[in-house]
Amino acid sequence: MPTDPVGGDLGERLARVSAEVADAARVAGRRPDEITTIVVTKFHPAGLVRSLHAVGVRDVGENRHQEAQVKSSELDDLEGLNWHFVGQLQSKKARQARRYASAVHSLDRVSVVDALAVDDGSLIDGFVQVNLTDDPGRGGVAPGDVDALAERIASTPGLRLRGVMAVAPLDEPARPAFARLRAVSDRVRSIEPGAGDISAGMSGDFAEAIAEGATHLRIGTAITGMRPSAR
Repeated sequence: MPTDPVGGDLGERLARVSAEVADAARVAGRRPDEITTIVVTKFHPAGLVRSLHAVGVRDVGENRHQEAQVKSSELDDLEGLNWHFVGQLQSKKARQARRYASAVHSLDRVSVVDALAVDDGSLIDGFVQVNLTDDPGRGGVAPGDVDALAERIASTPGLRLRGVMAVAPLDEPARPAFARLRAVSDRVRSIEPGAGDISAGMSGDFAEAIAEGATHLRIGTAITGMRPSAR
């Protein structure tokens, strides 16, 4: 197994994070099996994803369509591997992303939602990305605009509304931000009762996200090690 400056080999890092996730869940009065850890593998080679699969990982995340498309094609022999798209998706690439993604965590525009629509009986999961800052340049929908987009996703053929997603702001503690996301999640669940999932928490703040109800964590460096430079 590869080693790197984060400490330990891949299996050791995965075990360490899994134990920390379980501890955080118990502190929050939750069951660890309620939480899905998505290992974010952006910029890492396909070989790392293959190694992750070998140690039991079944959910991986990518944030660039071209990279995800290439890796998923190269690794299509891996049984049970779920690809989660967690970056900004262009409308013109959305239909292609359906071919490999089991979920898109970054739905923030009607144009992308409409581009993902199909009526062939297939379904992928969709999360509304919520902007938890006052900066309109950040990815995501303003909290006040979430309901309309959630309703659009829920009524779009080929999409299953699963819940909400957000990245914690850099200029405030993570937990209050995730508490706001939880409140938005409650509204979305009133629109679609089955859409109670919350995609939140990364390597540095997943314990806070779990405390506020996160069901899907997006963890990269803490498991994969130091990220290579973008290619």
